[in-house]
Amino acid sequence: MTAITHYITNDYKAIDGQETVANVQDFLLESNFSHFPILENDVYIGNIVAQDVETFDSQMHVLDYKYSLEVFFVRSFMDWLDVLEVFAKNNANVVPVLNEENKYVGYYEINDIINFFYDTPFLKESGDKISIKKSISDYSLSQITQIVESNNGKLLGLFISELNATHVQVTLKLNGGPLNEIIQTFRRYNYEIISEHIEDNYINTLKERSDYLDKYLNI
Repeated sequence: MTAITHYITNDYKAIDGQETVANVQDFLLESNFSHFPILENDVYIGNIVAQDVETFDSQMHVLDYKYSLEVFFVRSFMDWLDVLEVFAKNNANVVPVLNEENKYVGYYEINDIINFFYDTPFLKESGDKISIKKSISDYSLSQITQIVESNNGKLLGLFISELNATHVQVTLKLNGGPLNEIIQTFRRYNYEIISEHIEDNYINTLKERSDYLDKYLNI
């Protein structure tokens, strides 16, 4: 796993539950955060939601609206991909971080995690991208890796870009190896090639035959 604890920030202190709604409204308007952590007696109790705060009575205190807090967080030891998943599931641009003793230690901002992703080999290194599709009951990540490596390719990364009840679509990034041979090997294993590639001899041959047929029919 890849640690990202150096991205934990305390640029803004967590909001104390005794804070007035008016002050929180001003803070969230200025900061453009979707959520922000709330502490009660230095204990994390949830996240206040920016959209909800707009409707609160400005004369009240945050704890008066404790029932509206959304509770989600990550642990300081969690991998960056698990952290990114929490951001996505909660549609948030800030996620609080708790340590193993449930003590609040700061928060992550989505832009920092995205920037970390940009620096991974999957995006940073040059290479070819292939999108493949197969029945969800038949596909195998180990088989995908084997196909790439058996053709002397190096797999920089992959992710499942689409998933439904019948099919799965996987996007790969490769470095090295004859791309056309890798593509044809996937076809021999009944993977459908979703992406288009200049090097794809199979598609080029179909196009040439189609062009010839069109020319013949127009004679």
